[in-house]
Order: sequence, then C-alpha cells, then structure tokens
Amino acid sequence: MVVCVHLPRFELTVAAGGAEALAGHALAIAPAPGGEARVGEVSGAAEAQGVTRGMALGEALARCPRLRLVAGDPLGVAQEWGRAARALEGIGAALELPRAGLAYFESDGLLGLHGGEEGVVAAARQALRRPVRVGAGPTRFCALAAALEVRSRRARIVAPSFAQGGAFAARGSVPHGSARDAHSTQPDHRAARRYLASRPVTLLGFRAETAALVEPLARLGIDTLGELAALGRDAVADRFGAPGVLARRLARGEDDPLRTHIAEERLRESLELEEANSGPALERVLGVLVDRLLARPERRGRTLRALTLSARLVEGGTWRERVVLREALSDPRRMRLALAPRLALLPAPAAYLRLEAERFGPPEGAQGALFDPDPTSPARREEHRGRLREAVAQVRAAAGPEAALRAVCVDPDSRVPERRVVFTPFPG
Repeated sequence: MVVCVHLPRFELTVAAGGAEALAGHALAIAPAPGGEARVGEVSGAAEAQGVTRGMALGEALARCPRLRLVAGDPLGVAQEWGRAARALEGIGAALELPRAGLAYFESDGLLGLHGGEEGVVAAARQALRRPVRVGAGPTRFCALAAALEVRSRRARIVAPSFAQGGAFAARGSVPHGSARDAHSTQPDHRAARRYLASRPVTLLGFRAETAALVEPLARLGIDTLGELAALGRDAVADRFGAPGVLARRLARGEDDPLRTHIAEERLRESLELEEANSGPALERVLGVLVDRLLARPERRGRTLRALTLSARLVEGGTWRERVVLREALSDPRRMRLALAPRLALLPAPAAYLRLEAERFGPPEGAQGALFDPDPTSPARREEHRGRLREAVAQVRAAAGPEAALRAVCVDPDSRVPERRVVFTPFPG
C-alpha cells in the first residue's frame, strides 16, 4: 500500500508566514523576477475568484482585483519541507519527494511497527503536527486521488481485497489487525481503474510529466480519468506522445514503483553580507564559502556532486539555485568557476549567502576503471561500455567532434605509416 501525504498550499503558507495569513485573503505567489509572468500557488479565496496556479499575471489580476502578491521564499520552503521530511522519516518511512508539500511512502514494512494502516496514518499525522491530507492506495496516483478527495481529519484509504478477482473499497479508515499477508497476490489494476474512473483529469497536474496535458484534454472534452482510460493507446500516443501514454496508464490504475529519496548528510556554510552584496565582491564571498565547505572535517575527503546556492535578498524574499556538477569535484578553483555564473541569476542584491553540499561523490583520487577488468562478465562489460561512451561524449562536448578518434589498421603491409593506420571518429 502506498501512502500519500499532501500539505495543501505549502509554498504559499511558508511565504505568507503561516496558515492564518491565508484565511479569507486572496493571495498568490508573485512571479519569479526575470521569469515568465505567471502566479504561483494561490489561496482558497483567490481560487474561488477563478485564479489558478500558473495563470498569467494580467489575467489573474483581471479576475481578482483584490489579489495580493506575496514574494516567494524558496529558501524557507526548502528548510521547512526538509524538517517535515525528516519527521516522516522518523516513523520509519522511505520517502519519495516529488515536490515540496507532497510525499509518498510504502506502508507495508510499517504495519507491524504502528499497528496496521490506521496506525501508520496516525503516526504520519502526529509526526507532522499540522493540517495534512492523507490518502492510501495500491499506487501513488491512486493514493494521491484519495488524499485530494478527503477534506476532514480522517484519511481516505482505498483498501485492496486480495481475493481472486478482488476489488478496492474506499473507506475512511482501516480497523486494526487488517494488515494483509506479505505473500498475498497483487491487487487487480482493473479495480483501481474503477476507483479512478470518476476522478477529474486535473489530477494529472500533480505529475510533472503529465501536467501539460490537463488543458488540451479539457479542450477535447475529456473531463474524467475514466474517459481518458477508454481511449486507445495508439490514438493517445499519436496525439500526446509519451506523456499521453503515461497519463493513460495512470488512469487505468497502473504506475511505476516508488523512487525513494536517499537521505544524505548535508554540509552548509553561510555568511552575512554587508557591502559585498553584488558584483566581484560577491564572487569573493562565494570563494570563501567554497573554501570553508571543503575544509569541513565532516566531508572526510569526499568529492562534491550537487550543491545548492541560496540567498536572502535585501529587498525581501529569498533565492535558491541547485547546481549539479558535471563531475564530482574537490578542486576549489573549478567549483568557483561552476558556481560563479549562477550569481548573475540573483534578482536583487543579497544580504545573506549560503552554500550547501547536497550530494557527495567518491573520495578524492577514487575513480572507476575505464576499461573492463573482468571481460567475462556481460553485465560488467555493458557497464564499462556505457562509461566509455559517456567519457567520449564529454571529450567531444569540450573539444569538438574530432577530439575522440580511434586507429584503424587499413594496410598493414604498407611502408607508408599513413597508409597502414588511419584515424576515424570513435563510435559513440
């Protein structure tokens, strides 16, 4: 069983300073500076006036003249959501975190620990200690539909029946002792499809891969997931491509396994800025943060693979940018070269700058073999072929298409070296 934990309007709640600020007020997150002029999350009062997330700013103000824009707070959202995720991990859950305010986890391994599905849901609520919608189902999409359906403190659980030809029964709670046998057969996807059939296609907006399909499906008159599931696969693929095929699979009660988030140790360094809040002075501050981060003893000689650069702006609001390095590094000069261009994306002068190591690489000097040391293993052979292709692609990206060549023996008996061996592009 997959459990979905949904905190409605999480980003807006953090940016506005709490859930109380949303009550009765038409609020929306202001468009990001320098980006497309579209509003972010909106409050219930603004939604009642026809304002939706992603709507053009001009149209949103025309529909709701009383709409008040709130500066986004990506740094605060990341910190608050990190605390919420750690609280859920504290009950033993292995989380998938698609975005802030939305989390999934498998409950099967927690049933004995918390006393059934009801106990798992209660533990998740107690860990978060805030208003939250909880749903459970055989897939993440089914669990999401259940979480969005519920409006009370009771969770919506779509419980599978594992008898032959079993179906799903939606109910408010599951009694203790109803945990299923670990060796039971898998639930029937047709039953999940029956549960999702009457749900609106707007549910697809919660998946990044299918969010763009909500508007065109509505224009075609497809309002429910049942209508989408009834369409032929070839017709959907021809019209919408891979996202359409995925949306049809979701509507039919099928989904991929969870991709659980691996909790890693994080290191961070920060510095309050005075006059050095822009330009070359800010780059020097970034260099100080890089040096301090690499000098931390907790790094234990490991390289850095992904970093997060964030700032609190002088004019209010925050800014956050995630940087994934092309290769794991521990060289401060190369790290500064990779991070410095991101400072140009700052929408305003910064009063505070923070650098955080989000993901680590192998220890310094540890590098995998480029060629296969065990040629008798097909799996290892394919792994090293892929590693070699990636190395060739990086060399060509840096030095041009003629940077990676291989020698081909054409006429081994020739006395002219140029005729014996010629160079040809290495196959990617």
